[in-house]
Amino acid sequence: MRHRILQLMCAVVLMTTARAQQSHWATADDKSAKFMIDMERKWAEGVCTNNGVISELLADDFQGTSTGGERYNKTDELRDEKGPHSAHGCALDDAKVRFFGENVAIIYGSEHAIGKDKMHPDAKQCQVWTDTWLKRDDKWRIVAAQDNKVDCKY
Repeated sequence: MRHRILQLMCAVVLMTTARAQQSHWATADDKSAKFMIDMERKWAEGVCTNNGVISELLADDFQGTSTGGERYNKTDELRDEKGPHSAHGCALDDAKVRFFGENVAIIYGSEHAIGKDKMHPDAKQCQVWTDTWLKRDDKWRIVAAQDNKVDCKY
């Protein structure tokens, strides 16, 4: 009998855990998704000008991987944000939010900028990225980013 109760308890825990891991795409009216996409837009635009978005956007333990394969953290991004900006025409092209439970979201997006490469000041550069958002203390922040340079399609 004791063994059967233990099996039942394990089954309940596994079913609860599996349900918590279900995911869904954000709806058009989801307030959290709208906030996250707006912050992603500001980060993309921040390549052109210091808009002060980094301190609110990135978690203190954030880690990213650049298009060149280098790792960067929040301190690196804050330094870049305050540095000189040679790019123009910076914009978010696309962003889709997928929630995993109530406290984790992944955003799949793309953006572009002109003049980001100082060696080619008139060249348009495009990238696609995946950002992982985590909700802590009722605040959404990016904890990880993976950036990839791609050929511009437009």
